[in-house]
Amino acid sequence: MTEKIRALVVKHWEVFSYLFFGVLTTVVNYVVFAIAAQVFPDSATVCNVIAWVVAVAFAYLTNKPFVFRSHDWSAKTVVPELGKFLSCRIGSGVMETVIILVSVDILGGNKYLWKLLTNVLVVIVNYIGSKLLVFRKK
Repeated sequence: MTEKIRALVVKHWEVFSYLFFGVLTTVVNYVVFAIAAQVFPDSATVCNVIAWVVAVAFAYLTNKPFVFRSHDWSAKTVVPELGKFLSCRIGSGVMETVIILVSVDILGGNKYLWKLLTNVLVVIVNYIGSKLLVFRKK
């Protein structure tokens, strides 16, 4: 039984590791959001932007080596890779911020619930972007 599980994990390493680090990135994002909410209680949007910056840095530093097994840290690899990574994350970050702005700051929804719901959507969107655009196998 453990051999079957091991084979499954090896075969689908990228998905399992992305989910693992996606959960960690979501935790980082959520914790920073909660801390920022103590400093900026009147704007979930500001808190979301702060949390997004920290989470994106964490995600790049974990996704590159551990998920997509990209170990070349030379400038000629990192600069274009990071540019594509940030472009994808900016897209999902704008989507997330608009959802938070509308659902919390305008409509008065629960900021922690909406933050959690949008993070699920963001993890899915970011995986697709990272897989198809950023860390493509050559």
